[in-house]
Amino acid sequence: MKKAPLVAIPLVLFSLLVIFLFKGLFSDPRELDSQVQDKTLPAFSLPDLMKPEVTYTPEDLRGKVTILNVWGVWCVTCAVEMPYLTQLKNEQNVHIVGLYFDQDLDPDFGTKTLSRVQQEVTDMLSRYGNPYAYNIFDVYRDTSLDLGVTGAPEHFVIDAEGIIRMHHIGDINERVWNSKVGPLYNKLVAEASGKTGNGKKVDVDAVMDSEPTLSNTLNEKNNQSTASAQGGE
Repeated sequence: MKKAPLVAIPLVLFSLLVIFLFKGLFSDPRELDSQVQDKTLPAFSLPDLMKPEVTYTPEDLRGKVTILNVWGVWCVTCAVEMPYLTQLKNEQNVHIVGLYFDQDLDPDFGTKTLSRVQQEVTDMLSRYGNPYAYNIFDVYRDTSLDLGVTGAPEHFVIDAEGIIRMHHIGDINERVWNSKVGPLYNKLVAEASGKTGNGKKVDVDAVMDSEPTLSNTLNEKNNQSTASAQGGE
């Protein structure tokens, strides 16, 4: 009878292993808990990729809702999402800042000059579109590590107060934007503006329900402008 507990131990361990594997099988790696969500953007002082004499800190991201996009020319998925990010910038005025790091600057992969990195970035942006207001050069990947970055692309939605409100792992495409990232971004923009042009408070929930993307608003305003112009002729 004393051996019964010992016999049960392997069964318990096996059951725990099955539960762990089952959860891993059906979990979405893009939905892993972020270490930095709802926290202030980690401190950094990093150069502009194209203008190294210019230095950025988290204070430069305050006052405007920002999507911080971790990327590199070596990242195939980054190239895939770049045209859509550029569309968001051009058509919906989405504020995107790049956090760039280069694998080839790692001692394990050799080194390259800054001018070569800049040329590679210029070539890629010329080919796929440039969605960035500017690119912060995370030279030693310290900031990426502080953010819990595991690869690229990854995106951090940062509110006007410098608080990280979402950490999205993977690309942003039309589906992801409309169902996940866009609604939060638009809500934060509405909260940051605080008031509409007529001085009334913004009903953020109504904005989320009726206008999941800024394109609806822009199209409506364009139609109104066209109708007014035609009526005046």
